[in-house]
Amino acid sequence: MEFPFDGQIKAWDPVFAEMGAATDRALWEGIPELTDREKVLLCLVADVCQQTLGLPFERHATMALEHGVSGDDLRELLRFVSYDSGYPAALAALERLMEIERRLGVTGPPGEGHEVNADGSGSPLPGPMRQSVRDLDAPFADYMELQSRMRAGMRRLSGRERAFVTMTVDVLYMTLEESFRAHVSRALKAGARPDEVRAVVRFSALFGMTRAWRALRVLNELFTETGSVFA
Repeated sequence: MEFPFDGQIKAWDPVFAEMGAATDRALWEGIPELTDREKVLLCLVADVCQQTLGLPFERHATMALEHGVSGDDLRELLRFVSYDSGYPAALAALERLMEIERRLGVTGPPGEGHEVNADGSGSPLPGPMRQSVRDLDAPFADYMELQSRMRAGMRRLSGRERAFVTMTVDVLYMTLEESFRAHVSRALKAGARPDEVRAVVRFSALFGMTRAWRALRVLNELFTETGSVFA
């Protein structure tokens, strides 16, 4: 995987560039369990959640577009992560993506979307989770069901990719209880192996090593529990 703007970063601070290059090698070449597409999607998720929408986002978006991730894929990623990052953060990233596409000469309106189903009912979330949230606060449960329902028709991201995205959000925000458990379960049900799930958390060290450290400890606890671990 080639990284845009490496020369520019080296001109700014050659020592920082050397450290960054070593980090990139460790996480991009040293984690073969994840595809390059998965890794660049997770980088973009981190940029949205941490609002690093300057050079980091441009670097990752350019890399994605140059390696076959379409503008439609990127827009679906932003729509998908808006649930967890918050709509204002995702909207800021969408505006930035359009600037980058114009710079690269990517033209034309987005092509494929999905049925939003905002006026529907129900939710694809597991019943026990929905009831647990409803017991906590019924109006919040209604909002959560709306958000999950509006994402249910997305097809450009695979189930595995969506699970890895939400796991990364959990690590970034340190939401390592109910949601992390649910998202690890989703990844396993989508066919990811335990070592691939662990690799997602390890890759998130790029966005904060101590958070990844804590998340790996929680993941180990989940994997060592007995019985029906993932509700």
